[in-house]
Amino acid sequence: MMKKNEVKKNGFIANKYKKNKLIKNGFFTNRHNKLLKLGVILGFSISFLLGGCVNQHPDKEQPSTKETVADKNSSEDGKNTTAKDNSSEDGENTTASDNSSTDGKDITADKNSSADIDINSMLEITDKYERAAVESAKEKVEKLGRNPRIIATSPATADICDKLNIDLAGVCSSTVSTIPSRYKNVKKIGTAMSPDMEIVSSVQPDWILSPSSLKSDLKPKYEAIDTEWAFLNLKSVQGMYRSIQELGIIFDREKEADSLINEFVAFYKKYKSENKTKSHPKVLILMGLPGSYIIATPNSYVGNLVELAGGENVYSDIKQEFLTVNTEDMKKKEPDIILRAAHAMPKQVIKMFNDDFKKNDIWKHFNAVKEGRVYDLSYDKFGMSATFKYKEALAELKQDFERR
Repeated sequence: MMKKNEVKKNGFIANKYKKNKLIKNGFFTNRHNKLLKLGVILGFSISFLLGGCVNQHPDKEQPSTKETVADKNSSEDGKNTTAKDNSSEDGENTTASDNSSTDGKDITADKNSSADIDINSMLEITDKYERAAVESAKEKVEKLGRNPRIIATSPATADICDKLNIDLAGVCSSTVSTIPSRYKNVKKIGTAMSPDMEIVSSVQPDWILSPSSLKSDLKPKYEAIDTEWAFLNLKSVQGMYRSIQELGIIFDREKEADSLINEFVAFYKKYKSENKTKSHPKVLILMGLPGSYIIATPNSYVGNLVELAGGENVYSDIKQEFLTVNTEDMKKKEPDIILRAAHAMPKQVIKMFNDDFKKNDIWKHFNAVKEGRVYDLSYDKFGMSATFKYKEALAELKQDFERR
């Protein structure tokens, strides 16, 4: 039984109603004031992270009007721990998050490794309110009596739409990611971080799909136009597939969604079986930005990949997605492996890391550094959002974990 202001994970729908509450693990948002009046409203947002598809960090108060949801670790109250960078993959902010727990329990605290998680149960929509929200959105689409006009505002959301065989009326532009060729002649609405709202409005979309990490920036802009929107939490592979599942229901692409999900489940079961006897190295993940870096926890996409690969994040007991920690504290964790990823501008970030590891004396005292177990992750596979390159990413991690 939900308490009045309780927020649940694993919903991906966030709604735009007045006086609605958020239920984690849902991903979309609706527009009218009266949809469900069961004491719980249709304010679900679809976010999924680690351990399944966990929605990020919902605000504890009721959203005032059209409300979206955050993903498990990208803070929903709009507090960034890092600076935004327009050149970042999908233009997503790295944000701190709290309240990523379900019924007060943080997934990452309960599970030391995503490898222990039952993928099938993670993808199953068991919450009745989440299910009701998805069905309600589906009805809205059906009532249009035509194909909905949809805009995908990031490369990751565009890729998902492509895989689901969904036509778009508008799509983002990107200099760092390739937009699916089927959208070559579709109206460009600007970058993921800064969509041109005049163009967006001129497209007259019925739905706008965006990554949930940009909710705090984009929600006010979407509220100004007459449309439905959905913020997908792409902070984990599981979350991406949960989003796919619910989008399939809403936009009548269940056959395509089921095919993608079955492919993922089959892949992961095989991957887990092949790697169950492998060691589980303790891993420190550094996410670099030009001039600085932060720690990636299991609640980030890179952290999710590390756990799926069997690694144990040395900051696994943290609810936030990213955090700032001094090197002395990192040394106390004594990781077996140090992984370095780039939020943006990979060449500059790698140079920054190399310079810091040479100049900062403390690094030479890390066992991982002494043993040469410091690896730079491929920028195209380890971005801020879950993508279909996760298989290649896991293969790269497996290779890094087995290197001696």
